[in-house]
Amino acid sequence: MNLATLFGRKTMGNNAERIAEKYLLAQGLTTIARNFRCRFGEIDLIMQDGDATVFVEVRYRASEQFGGAAASIGLAKQRRIATAAEHYLSKFRQPPPCRFDAILMRTIDVDGIEWVKNAFGI
Repeated sequence: MNLATLFGRKTMGNNAERIAEKYLLAQGLTTIARNFRCRFGEIDLIMQDGDATVFVEVRYRASEQFGGAAASIGLAKQRRIATAAEHYLSKFRQPPPCRFDAILMRTIDVDGIEWVKNAFGI
């Protein structure tokens, strides 16, 4: 039995997002928002890195069986994140520079993190 089955996917996802946020804070980013939701989709974390707004997708996959965490961020998911980001940025008169990062996790701890900057762009 894997951890997601034992503890539930939502709980595992929330734990992964908290650990990812702590990791990014330790790297010098600051938190703008967690679990930003709009009618277009959800963004796990919105962070500030210098002058850039960073939209972060957090993915946990204990197994590489179906391509792992990176493969789970398909084109449709990227488009939903990008559309939600556009909605978020629409409140700014002059939108800041931004990028889309991914935190890929093999384990629910800092040792299992891979931070992919500019993971995708649409």
